[in-house]
Amino acid sequence: MSIRENLERVRRRIEAACRRAGRDPSGVTLIGVTKTHPAEAVVEAYDAGLRDFGENRVQEAVEKIDAVERLGVSPRWHLIGHLQRNKVRLAAGRFGIIHSVDSVRLAGEISRKYGSHVSVLLEVNITQDASKFGFAPEEVASALDEIAVLPHLDVRGLMTIAPLTDDPEATRPTFRHLRALRDELALPELSMGMSNDYEIAIEEGATMVRVGTAIFGSRDEM
Repeated sequence: MSIRENLERVRRRIEAACRRAGRDPSGVTLIGVTKTHPAEAVVEAYDAGLRDFGENRVQEAVEKIDAVERLGVSPRWHLIGHLQRNKVRLAAGRFGIIHSVDSVRLAGEISRKYGSHVSVLLEVNITQDASKFGFAPEEVASALDEIAVLPHLDVRGLMTIAPLTDDPEATRPTFRHLRALRDELALPELSMGMSNDYEIAIEEGATMVRVGTAIFGSRDEM
């Protein structure tokens, strides 16, 4: 299937998940994850109506953003992967929202190096998996207090990556936990759900879903 056809199918599934949850589909932002996919795939998805795109790796993203702009397209870019402090300057000005703020030190570096307003999400390691980045759930409230006062940063919400599983339903407790934490903190955004579990995430309140394979197909790891 083409990118356009895949995108239409994902949108229909988002609408169905919203109906099940009694939600308005306009409250869910679909982010097309283009990791390892070429600039031409971004343009094809943009022409099909997608406006938000996510990248995991700063170096790859910068090169792709420049290539996409040369092709005459200016989508909204989200940084969804781990951001090292020494890559903040490279990322500065490239992304409208950073989903993966996983420490107060990183937030401080973004505040110092970005030089302009940027929206951020705090990454939460709900399951406290040692292989993942993010704040422990009990750390988020105090981290938010420290980060919210930093210049240039607008903390919009929380992000998490659910455990990889063959059963999408098994991700529901993770998403439910993040939503409860977000509600306690009175933040608007919840970035959660990927190609294998975005429908469950929407049912549990996701406002942003990060979908790659279901739109662009399998990727070749770089």
